Amino acid sequence: MSRNRPAVATFTDTYLPTVNGATYTVESWRDRWERRGGRMHVVYPSSEHEPRPREHPVESLSFPFYDGLYVSTPRIPRGLHDIDIVHTHTPFSLGIAGYRYARRHDRPLVTSYHTPTSEYVEYLPSDVFSDSLASVAAGYERRYLDRADAVTVPSQSTRESLRRLGVQTPITVVPNGIDTERFRPVGSDEQAAFRARHGLPDGPLVGYTGRHGYEKKLGAILDIAADIDATIVFGGDGPARESLETRADGIDADVRFLGFLDREELASFYATLDVFAFPSPVETQGLVALEANACGTPVVGVDAGALAETIVDGETGYQFQQGDTEAFRAAVKRALAANEPLRDACLARRDEIGVGAAVDALADVYDAVQ
Repeated sequence: MSRNRPAVATFTDTYLPTVNGATYTVESWRDRWERRGGRMHVVYPSSEHEPRPREHPVESLSFPFYDGLYVSTPRIPRGLHDIDIVHTHTPFSLGIAGYRYARRHDRPLVTSYHTPTSEYVEYLPSDVFSDSLASVAAGYERRYLDRADAVTVPSQSTRESLRRLGVQTPITVVPNGIDTERFRPVGSDEQAAFRARHGLPDGPLVGYTGRHGYEKKLGAILDIAADIDATIVFGGDGPARESLETRADGIDADVRFLGFLDREELASFYATLDVFAFPSPVETQGLVALEANACGTPVVGVDAGALAETIVDGETGYQFQQGDTEAFRAAVKRALAANEPLRDACLARRDEIGVGAAVDALADVYDAVQ
């Protein structure tokens, strides 16, 4: 059934060229929405990204303690006309601008919750960070979300977290969705070419790609590396990378750091891995786990946060309890041994985890607030 597509103004504090979960979601939802005949404007902090039609950069400064996060005045750019719905992806800076636009023009406000504010607060210097500041940030976050007409979250566990925080606004689970056109299984020739480009040996590969943040507990991968018959591969970058490299130098294991990978290489990276290792307990969905699954790669992840839902234990990977090194090691070994059936199960879920299903759910939220 065809349906009218409302014109949406999206406000976000993180956008291209920064690559993270929020940026990925904003871009993929926007592209798919416009494919379906709708209009979705994106208001974002100015950067090296060259704006395309309906993209509106706002003058900003980078946040000095967290790469990819920008601070700008809550300005409303010119060029937003005939907007039906305002959709914010942040409670700060441009999220405030989106809130003001919605109230000024009497438009419904939808906001998506991607990352707990406390995660950003923890990146402040020790002489600035405090438990009381984290509490203030959480209180602000709750008040902002309660001013919206609808809140979307990527997982049921995140919904429950917001309810515990005291958020009263209707909350709908709208998975971020994966671009299954980009993240797909690739053939042996492409995998061999990827290994050659990055100097990776033959044999099993266990790896991770994404932000190297301390909160992601990536050191757990090094804790098991010496007992895994595989090369350990890290893609991506972040503040924890230097300490991870230093630790890797002191263990009896083959550990490689590839650095930031071009987006065009990610499908080959995932498909070349035998197991994607993901010990992070702080994910609101864990997009990289779903990207790996979409490429046919099983995930071994901690049974916490959204990964408790993202990983179908025994089908698309295995789970382990946070901090249990032996269970993590055993789960990786099981995934290596059962690689072929796990890959088949991962590929069978591609439609279920695709961005098309996510945008269907988003359209229902938009219908509900109009």
